[in-house]
Amino acid sequence: MLVNYQGQQPEIHETSFIAPGAVVTGNVKIGEGSSVWYNAVIRGDVSPVIIGKESNIQDLCCLHQSPNKPLIIEDRVTIGHKVTLHSAIIRNHALIGMDSTVLDGAEIGEYAFIGAGSLVTPGTKIPPRTLAFGRPARVVRELTPEDYQDMERIVQEYADKAQVYKKEHQ
Repeated sequence: MLVNYQGQQPEIHETSFIAPGAVVTGNVKIGEGSSVWYNAVIRGDVSPVIIGKESNIQDLCCLHQSPNKPLIIEDRVTIGHKVTLHSAIIRNHALIGMDSTVLDGAEIGEYAFIGAGSLVTPGTKIPPRTLAFGRPARVVRELTPEDYQDMERIVQEYADKAQVYKKEHQ
């Protein structure tokens, strides 16, 4: 469901898929080929939410922000099931594992992988091409070629699956 908030209507690229039951409100921009899955909530009622191309926001995610601190998700990012993101920056090709939380001012580097159930505390910077895990999240190692392959497989599967669902829900 797309909801207008104080005159601001979400801007969704025509090739993106918003699943039934997902709620997107206010100042939200979603780029080409991205997907927002079942019962995710993206509220752009405090600051902007900007989602790039071919990113996927999986089931039950909650995306929000603080005043003057937008939430930015770049291209080909995977946001796993039940993730909470709040006024953070998620760089290209990153993956946030299911049931993780990323808080205000955190920055997840390009191709970084946040392990499931992690807590990225306010202002934390996770370097590119690393695996971070824990509560609070800490870098545990550099990514392997197998990690990159798995991350690419996941983002491509969601991009492809979104187009199938989009056709079936039109």
